[in-house]
Amino acid sequence: MTPLALLRIYLLRHAKSAWAQSGERDFDRPLDSEGFTEAGSIAEKAAGRGYRPARIISSTAVRCRQTAQAFHQAAGGEQEVFFSDELYNAPVEIYLELLAANDDVESLMIVGHNPTIEEALERLAGVERSADLLPLGYPTGGLAVLDRPSSHDARIWQVADFVTP
Repeated sequence: MTPLALLRIYLLRHAKSAWAQSGERDFDRPLDSEGFTEAGSIAEKAAGRGYRPARIISSTAVRCRQTAQAFHQAAGGEQEVFFSDELYNAPVEIYLELLAANDDVESLMIVGHNPTIEEALERLAGVERSADLLPLGYPTGGLAVLDRPSSHDARIWQVADFVTP
């Protein structure tokens, strides 16, 4: 069977998280009440626009898992969901390697952290386009939707949409 070409990428930054409590690791920080609202809002907006990735890969950090779960539920729970320890505190190359390794699906979502999620957008869509799109940086709960250009040139992806909570 010929592998499917990855045609659409979703880059989702986790929703707003709580501040670390005394003795709590950064990895274990959950979403705060505003974050749960953000996660639900972005998930509903994306589902309403028909954004349903075939596969979701999320950081194993609590706030990312919670954001991914909200999206998974709002999109009907049909996607494969995987969790990767590698996405926590990872350089952008790890995010890009995950994208390259998942070309067996037409669409893939990565739920991750800043600044790496923003760096991934810059690498995929170009620094200039990213700066125009996000002059104040990548917001919590922000979702970039990127499509492969018709020329199938994977070096520069086209930003089809940017959804905020």
